[in-house]
Amino acid sequence: MAHILLVEDNEMNRDMLSRRLERRGFKVTCAVDGAEGVAKARETAPDLILMDMSLPVVDGWEATRHLKADPATRQIPVIALTAHAMAADEQQARDAGCDDFDTKPVDLERLLGKIGALLAKKSS
Repeated sequence: MAHILLVEDNEMNRDMLSRRLERRGFKVTCAVDGAEGVAKARETAPDLILMDMSLPVVDGWEATRHLKADPATRQIPVIALTAHAMAADEQQARDAGCDDFDTKPVDLERLLGKIGALLAKKSS
């Protein structure tokens, strides 16, 4: 069972997405801001991180930069989740170190495809 860290400040989005992922067989740990996300990534070593970009305390871009700069967490794939769907937003997420990008509202099947591809790549 793959372990996903979901970093999302919106309680409704966090609850809905974590329940849907758990029903698909994933273990899900949640964090409500970027600082907590970085700490939980170091503490739990998830297989993949879903990172909201618009977060309090430390935003998703900065949290991802911290994770990718740390040898203990840099190999963990990060998928940026954002309501901002412009090409520049995707480039900004990739520049911060995100391995993939998806928009909100989340299309679960599309997101599951991206999660599966990154997990397969990580294990190969």
